[in-house]
Amino acid sequence: MNGATTLPVIDALPSAPSLAIDCELAATWLQAFLEDELIARRGIRNAVVGLSGGVDSAVTAFLCARALGPEHVFTIRLPYKTSSAESLSDAQLVVDALGCNDRTIEITPSVDGYLQHEPDADARRRGNIMARTRMLVLFDQSVKLGALPIGTGNKTERLMGYFTWHADDAPPLNPLGDLFKTQVWALARFLGVPKSIVDKAPSADLETNQTDEGDLGISYAKADAILALMLFGYDDARIAARGFSSQEIGIVRWRVDGTHWKRHLPTTAMLSSTAINEFYLRPVDY
Repeated sequence: MNGATTLPVIDALPSAPSLAIDCELAATWLQAFLEDELIARRGIRNAVVGLSGGVDSAVTAFLCARALGPEHVFTIRLPYKTSSAESLSDAQLVVDALGCNDRTIEITPSVDGYLQHEPDADARRRGNIMARTRMLVLFDQSVKLGALPIGTGNKTERLMGYFTWHADDAPPLNPLGDLFKTQVWALARFLGVPKSIVDKAPSADLETNQTDEGDLGISYAKADAILALMLFGYDDARIAARGFSSQEIGIVRWRVDGTHWKRHLPTTAMLSSTAINEFYLRPVDY
């Protein structure tokens, strides 16, 4: 149309949420979080960390050492007979770097003591039994040591349900629960976690040659980017416009939607207006 004003083209897609973090600030905040929750609120000076040889437990141990001092950190390695020898040696790198307390407790007799009565147990069941046996040991050792077990699960795994319920996510404190996996890697480099741990492919080490990304069907880098967009309310079409395939979006969406129940305490049938965690909360929780 003659004389019409040409309007500027406006990008319909707002800026994607950034996954970059200020590692120094994050480390300082998480140190303060652990100090407050352990010492100030609970009067506990010791922490128990299940040390798997992976980056998440390594970062957790480093943070606990900053908050409590390495002499108050008790790292425990819990191998099964099929566990990778590399997992044990990488865990030792953390112990050597921090100078913290260390113990190795073999879980094979406990796990096999049960599995001998369940010869048809598949890999999934066996992995869950291993994970829950490890958590049983960590909670018991925390009582013995006057300590608190510290969780090591990251935000990516928690959102995608990639953990064993009442196992990996059971400890009462979790300093990494609001950090995506890629952010944990960044924090690990800042804290000085041994490079071989940071650079290796993440694995739950429940089966031979198992990797997290192989199980999930997507890389952590892509999963984190998609999750961040989902959390900011992006629908699938807008996420796809950012260059992700429908298959990648579907993998993440299906895992998030299908594992919502794993991120809650047991669902309580409410019979009153004072149901715990449904209505009754601490003042700080309101």
